[in-house]
Amino acid sequence: MPVTGRTVSAAVLLVVGAGLAVLAVLVHYGFMRVYGDVSGTAFEGLMWGLTAGPAGLGLGLVMVFALAGLALSTRRWMRLTAAAIPVLMLIAMFAVTPLALDKRLEVQFVSTPQCMSEDTPEPMASADRQAQQVFDSIIHIGNFKSGGMSGVGGCTRWFVLQGDADVLQHYRGALPAAGWAVVEDDGTHLRAHRDGGAFDVTPCPGGGVIWAGSDKDPSYGQGGPALAGSEICPHDL
Repeated sequence: MPVTGRTVSAAVLLVVGAGLAVLAVLVHYGFMRVYGDVSGTAFEGLMWGLTAGPAGLGLGLVMVFALAGLALSTRRWMRLTAAAIPVLMLIAMFAVTPLALDKRLEVQFVSTPQCMSEDTPEPMASADRQAQQVFDSIIHIGNFKSGGMSGVGGCTRWFVLQGDADVLQHYRGALPAAGWAVVEDDGTHLRAHRDGGAFDVTPCPGGGVIWAGSDKDPSYGQGGPALAGSEICPHDL
């Protein structure tokens, strides 16, 4: 079959569509590496990237070029290529999503909560040291954000979970094992005391939040545990 202008146009459209597909996969990886939900599955991450990230726009552009190439295709292999490009793009996005989420965990999270920082003035430095001693005495669950709130009112750190886990049940076992006495456990948060120190944990969607301070201070610097919830849990861990 001779090469016609229509065939050349279809081939150009397919090449451009394939190039955009590769670019969309790379952009999706970069976006998920910075903003992806590390508590979800790879499929959930892909769907979130398609709806809230640039992957949806990329898929739309690729579909435009693939459909245009399909409409102009005069050969069977071209039609198959046009149909395969968006499908392969989605498969590649699905494959790189867990890699991007693992990279975000590695860069933006730590395995243990950290309150200490350099050049912190007194009396906040002493409060941070006390809070760090509290955190270090307990076996924790999840991955912790490197930042948070700290000061004379205690240290607060947020964590995310990969998969399903009962946060309160974990600490119901971990705290007594470390010599802590649970003083509050109402199903929404848990507070424990030991040697003048205090520890509190509150589950959040996709993770939770922990606090350490003095047993004389209210948890999270709030007036009472009833305030825990939407004011304690951020919208995006």
